[in-house]
Amino acid sequence: MPALTAEARAGVLRRARTGRGAAALAPVLYVLPLLALLAFVFGYPLVRIFEFSFKLVRGINGPWIGFRNFELILSQDLFWESVRHNLFLLLAVPAMVGCSLLISIVLYERLRGWKLYRVVLFVPYILAIPIIAVVMKKMFQFSGPVNEALRWLGLDFLALDWIGSSDVALWTVMLLIIWRESALGIILFLARLLSLDESLIEAAKIEGASWWQRARHVILPQMKLVIEFYVVVSVITMLSSVFSYVYMLGGGRGGPGTSTMVVELYIFNALIRTSLPGIASAVSVLLFLVSLLLIVPLFGVRRRSGEQEGQ
Repeated sequence: MPALTAEARAGVLRRARTGRGAAALAPVLYVLPLLALLAFVFGYPLVRIFEFSFKLVRGINGPWIGFRNFELILSQDLFWESVRHNLFLLLAVPAMVGCSLLISIVLYERLRGWKLYRVVLFVPYILAIPIIAVVMKKMFQFSGPVNEALRWLGLDFLALDWIGSSDVALWTVMLLIIWRESALGIILFLARLLSLDESLIEAAKIEGASWWQRARHVILPQMKLVIEFYVVVSVITMLSSVFSYVYMLGGGRGGPGTSTMVVELYIFNALIRTSLPGIASAVSVLLFLVSLLLIVPLFGVRRRSGEQEGQ
């Protein structure tokens, strides 16, 4: 009888362990189809891009040529010019952060109608870039409304060919990016501001702190993490997400001349206009690796944010 009892007890333990194992496995089984879909949609193309970057691809395949695609890219002046243009656009990041911070803090001070302003300021970000680019292209033409307004004000020297001149075309692209992308910063910063401890700000007001002193010594220190997050996201945007802007404003070729050529457009031209998938893939790999290096700080910001919330 004791033997039967021991066997029964062992059976109960086995069933319990099996039940716990099945319970632990169930969530994995639920998400497995989604993981498989993501691996197919994103993982497979990524693997193929890496493969193509080491091949002389004609059509859908080609012979293995090692690092020759990368050597060819790094020897081309146009590639380095596109890199310089992307780096030049990084000048927009401080302007975006500054504008977003200033506007969000002003809205946080409960300016009359601030909720309406918040919606209006976010509208550019939800509009499609091609729509915005077409409108801006009309406005910034040499005979467009912007130059007409400048001439009416007697500022003829500022009435430039904003899009048709190779000297200022990239500046125009930058202005458009700042105007649209700052909307995201405003929403992020305002969301953080609305979660701050208002008692600290009220105490600063009672102590006689000015608006600038409250912003500098009370508000900004509590917004450090969200500012870091927005800076990293903006840098990634400037390096790898400006294709739509330059394609629409530059006529699809980085014009006038090559004054608005960026790395993404270089990839597009290599793949579509010159039918060189190997070259396009090699540049894509370089851009992917740079973006990956920039994504790492995001995890650090997120980790520090979690540590602060847990304190």
